[in-house]
Amino acid sequence: MTGRSAVPEVIWARPERAGRGPRAAHSRADIAAAAVRIADADGLEGVSMRHVATALGCGTMSLYNYVPRKEDLYELMVDAISGEHDSWEPTGDWRADMLRVAHQTRALMHRHPWLPRLMSPVYGFSPNALRYLEHCLVCLDPLDASYGTKMELIAMLNGVVTTYVGNELATAERTRSLPWSAEQEQEMRIAYLGSRIATGAYPRMAAAFTHDAGPIDLEAVFERALGRVLDAFEPKG
Repeated sequence: MTGRSAVPEVIWARPERAGRGPRAAHSRADIAAAAVRIADADGLEGVSMRHVATALGCGTMSLYNYVPRKEDLYELMVDAISGEHDSWEPTGDWRADMLRVAHQTRALMHRHPWLPRLMSPVYGFSPNALRYLEHCLVCLDPLDASYGTKMELIAMLNGVVTTYVGNELATAERTRSLPWSAEQEQEMRIAYLGSRIATGAYPRMAAAFTHDAGPIDLEAVFERALGRVLDAFEPKG
């Protein structure tokens, strides 16, 4: 198709529009915004070159002059959402600043529920992603560690947030598809679990539930998970 290459290339190194002819009628920001609106409304499955082209009022083949592959379209989308990250003057408390980053990322993923599926280091060096990474590194200036270690910290924190939010979204989606409430299902499953524990076949599980019968505070679990990642990077001694 027009504009497609048989060798690897970075879309950000390409001109906004490939080929000869009139000046570009659509910017990458326009294309990304259209794709994001579709994904927000219909999920990632609703994003196609045809649907994006229709939203822009152009032909599908014309869109390939701007975006040679669907993977490039995804990269434009991730970059657009990366631009929604706020920047602030770091406080000097690298833990507090990185916790703020993590909570902001979680909020972004809930605003755009398709985003966790596209989180990839391949998309980590787009213009807005680079600005986000630079901001994180500025927040981490007080941490006595190498830049490689700091990049690892950012990646691990993002990984925890992405996994956690992915589970939140999957649970919510499953709950919406059921003919009963989440509370009804939980009661049924707890009753079944209690009957299994009562057999005496799972003494350690019985001890665990006796020690902490719940309910589980999922917000506290999230905070502990973030804290444990950051603890691993605290200077020793």
